[in-house]
Amino acid sequence: MTTDTTKTADSASRATMLRWATVLGGLATTASTFLAWTYTSEFPGDLTVYGYPGGLQILTLVAGLLTVLFALASLNIKGLGWLAPAGTTKALKLLALGGLGTTWFTVIAIAVELGGIAHLEPGGAVAFVASAIPVATAFLLPDDTRKARRPKELPSWAEILIIVAAFTVSLFVITYGIDTEDAELFTGYLITAGFAIAALFKAGLVARLSALTAKYRQVTVIAAFVAAAAFPFTQNTDQFTLIAVNILIFATVALGLNIVVGLAGLLDLGYVAFLGVGAYTAALVSGTTASAFDVHFPFWAAVLTGAVVSLIFGVVIGAPTLRLRGDYLAIVTLGFGEIFRITVNNLDGTSGPQITNGPNGIPNIPDLVFFGYDFGEPHTILGFELGSYANYYLLMLLAMILVVVVFSRAGSSRIGRAWVAIREDETAATAMGINGFRVKLIAFALGATLAGLAGTVQAHVQSTVVPEMYQFAGPVPPNSAFLLAAVILGGMGTISGPLIGATLLYMIPAKLQFLQDYQLLGFGIALILLMRFRPEGLIANRRAQLEYHETDQNDVPEERLPDTGVGIAKAGA
Repeated sequence: MTTDTTKTADSASRATMLRWATVLGGLATTASTFLAWTYTSEFPGDLTVYGYPGGLQILTLVAGLLTVLFALASLNIKGLGWLAPAGTTKALKLLALGGLGTTWFTVIAIAVELGGIAHLEPGGAVAFVASAIPVATAFLLPDDTRKARRPKELPSWAEILIIVAAFTVSLFVITYGIDTEDAELFTGYLITAGFAIAALFKAGLVARLSALTAKYRQVTVIAAFVAAAAFPFTQNTDQFTLIAVNILIFATVALGLNIVVGLAGLLDLGYVAFLGVGAYTAALVSGTTASAFDVHFPFWAAVLTGAVVSLIFGVVIGAPTLRLRGDYLAIVTLGFGEIFRITVNNLDGTSGPQITNGPNGIPNIPDLVFFGYDFGEPHTILGFELGSYANYYLLMLLAMILVVVVFSRAGSSRIGRAWVAIREDETAATAMGINGFRVKLIAFALGATLAGLAGTVQAHVQSTVVPEMYQFAGPVPPNSAFLLAAVILGGMGTISGPLIGATLLYMIPAKLQFLQDYQLLGFGIALILLMRFRPEGLIANRRAQLEYHETDQNDVPEERLPDTGVGIAKAGA
């Protein structure tokens, strides 16, 4: 008995020493960012200044500080226990790896881009060694994963303040990523942010925050809208606002596809064609001189026309094809997408009627004007001057809110439950009295309408539409492959999943131009890894998580998961 007690005491003492070593390693990593890592300012971020972190050093600084905080939390320092309600070890490992990855990437990039390690200042070598210390010590720590306890009740104002603070931090993190100009800095941002977010999930902090957002749903919706609407006010130019507008367009269309794929289980490989239908319809009625019709609809009429025409196409295409299932349906929808592209390419006055100008497309689409508000002109709001893309950003944000409301209401309705039943087992659903064809046609038509709605705005943002913009797979998103990948990557059947997936899939190629020729290869690798390690997607709904992790159901915490708002009882309860 004495021997067992001694071994336990020695093990606890060893774990404490390792945790303090992790703290010291994190502090050393943090301190290294105040040294110069190179003597030339040619490397992006100017890492030549002593006492003032810059560029990628800031990301290493953040990773180092987070490592120190979680290491102190593992030592049961009073006031830090809330950081890791589900345990600190796994979070520490991920944070340490994030600091190591960002630091080593920076050091190697300096050596490669500038022509050798001779371009490194001593600070770079210190950072290289210091960032490895937390990794070595964290991976020697015993696993302290535990079931998250019920948090202490806080006053309502304090819980609401936590939600507001979380969205404020999220706005800062997303804005920082969008505003990065250099590929090196964006790569470091992806490494740091990816490991940090994974660490917050492992620590149980995200699950606890999700419980708060489910409790204060209205406050959460308002905070999310305010945070998103505040983005244009953080920008001095429209350079990065255009990226944000395209992300919103891409995400809105992906959410519409999520109705078809995520809720109804219909594999649609030609969905981008509905976006093209809405865009071409809006272009033809916009009053441009390149239009074959001498009409100029007002903003609201153009939007409704694009949405209605897309709805009609959805019904016309869906009526004869939705009696098919599985691979056959996928092949037919892929064919429809290609037929649309080829058709608009041939309506050039030579191969067919003069309607779409063929491969030249419809250029010079005028800016939207709504009640005298010209979206193409800068406007001063609350003392901030917003450019044209900022105007379209706010418009697209409203469109996304509409799509989110439609998705959430439809998913919770009787027809939404019928979609899920069809997705799970169409034969059983039909036997229970569900009209499978009608239910699928409604999903197909609704998804087409939402895509057409987004397409009307896209046409005016891009000021031109051409057939190459609406392919199954191509160098510029959105296309059908991108949209489907966004839904699967983010998490089918959820709201935030496709939004996150679309953001990642648009930002990464936009920021890392050298990956343009390897996008499909990258997506393929990402999807393979996702299917292996997280088949339910980055943000999973309750059903998918339980289905894909049946053997781990006893380990599922009784926390509220994102996008459900419903507590998950332990298996067998």
